[in-house]
Amino acid sequence: MMSDHILPIILRPNRWLDDQEFRELTRISDYIGYEKRSGPVFRLNVRKALLNGYSFDDLVNLFDELGINISPEELDSIREEYGKFSISITWNSLRGRIVLDIPWETYRLIKDRLRDLNPRFRAKNETSIKYEILPWRLNELVVLARAYSIPLYDHSGILKPKKLPQTINLKDVELRPYQSEALSKWIENKRQGIVVLPTGSGKTLIGIAAITKSQRRTLIITYTKEQMFQWKEQIFRYTDAKPGLVGLYYSEEKRISPITITTYQSGYRNINVLSPYFDLLIIDEVHHLPAEKFKYIAIHSLAPYRMGLSATAIREDGKHEELFPLLGGIIYHRSAAELSSQGYLARYRIVTIKVKLSPKEKKEYNAYRETYRRFAKGRRFQEVLNLALKGVPDARKALSFHKKMHDIIAFSQSKLRKVVEIVDREIKKKNKIIIFTQYVKQAEELGKMLEKYGALVLTGETPTDKRKKILEYFRSSPSGILIVTTVGDEGLDIPDANIGIIVSGTGSKRQFIQRLGRILRPWKGKEAILYEIIVSGTHEEYQAKRRKKTVLDDFGL
Repeated sequence: MMSDHILPIILRPNRWLDDQEFRELTRISDYIGYEKRSGPVFRLNVRKALLNGYSFDDLVNLFDELGINISPEELDSIREEYGKFSISITWNSLRGRIVLDIPWETYRLIKDRLRDLNPRFRAKNETSIKYEILPWRLNELVVLARAYSIPLYDHSGILKPKKLPQTINLKDVELRPYQSEALSKWIENKRQGIVVLPTGSGKTLIGIAAITKSQRRTLIITYTKEQMFQWKEQIFRYTDAKPGLVGLYYSEEKRISPITITTYQSGYRNINVLSPYFDLLIIDEVHHLPAEKFKYIAIHSLAPYRMGLSATAIREDGKHEELFPLLGGIIYHRSAAELSSQGYLARYRIVTIKVKLSPKEKKEYNAYRETYRRFAKGRRFQEVLNLALKGVPDARKALSFHKKMHDIIAFSQSKLRKVVEIVDREIKKKNKIIIFTQYVKQAEELGKMLEKYGALVLTGETPTDKRKKILEYFRSSPSGILIVTTVGDEGLDIPDANIGIIVSGTGSKRQFIQRLGRILRPWKGKEAILYEIIVSGTHEEYQAKRRKKTVLDDFGL
């Protein structure tokens, strides 16, 4: 009995075939034999044609090229046969997944390659088998289907190009050479990839230029609300986009627009709703993405085009490697030193200032350190941390004493006195100062100590309206002092700030680079100075040396 995929359609070329043409014809058919009157005779084999990558249109073109006459009825039969191999795809917005309904004949063709998409089995019947795949795998499915010339029946329209309703262009701005290079690398990499550039180098403009190059509906993910507003402002500043083209999607406003800007938190909660509307996904401060719930955004986005932006994409925990398959790897990187030497960032100096604990602080610190060592039992800190997370009693006790050691260092009065000394000197020079601390309590204490200088305090507890007023006032002031907790590590845009003072932090090189970046934005005649205040004779001194070495080695600072 003839198999379903071998149609009773006989192919008779009306001219002589050379060896190459004969071989090509056998890639879509089975050779039957030779007839004296008509020459070689073949029977069409759709399955073989699919395996060899021939689409329906390819077959029609080949018939025409080789002089093979096919009736309209036979063409309809071939088209119908191709349809039996098609994969139906449907978007399930509740689950945030793509459902594939695959005919058994097609499944047997692609099952080995299908495993690469990590599909989840859902159901099967006499005619087909159903799987689910995660949205970020959609592009791989398209590539797989093209390789076998298998039609995709897109019931939900998720493959339909999502173009902007109006063309937008850059205006009143010219990309710097490195920005153009980064954009070109992204385009060469099939419009995917991560761009790593220092704070102040204009990463946002590269993202905006990517939108103008693609002309596709775009979802932009930012880490903070402030960054969300900044993106919107810069899109209107640097493009001719009309007001209705850009919208915000967060707790206070939910408007899906052709260019929609949201935060990580809102994006995580709403990506299944947002996903079908966009072809381009831009993720700012992309080093945050590997966090489990934030990674969900990239995994559940259907966008085939993706761009990540960061000053520090490399994470010390190694989780940056999880970004590469989701966004296309790091495609472009320039260090702060490179751009500073070329005049694109401010010249800068890093000044490390050592202070000492008071006798009382030193005594407490040594006592906590001895107790920590007793419970840590010679283990490295990371081992202690891992065991504490598993609930091991001694490790949890060790961790509590480690925190007490850290607090003594961070809140040392000698650090605060040194801050006042630096501020007193720099404010007299009419400089603009940002003070970085890890703690709300310390920020508030410094605010009181520096009240006579008019210091402003900005923490995560500062209401949104007040935060905006503080930033607007500080930006417009010719000099002044802004004390910030971790909310100032990223997204703080004060171009003329030229002095940074680090009082306390996590000790990570990523945070150090982010804080340095806050004062590197170019400004007329500006030289930036970052003061790093550390307590000598403690683990903070060791961390500073190790961090500075890795920062110098990895980032050219």
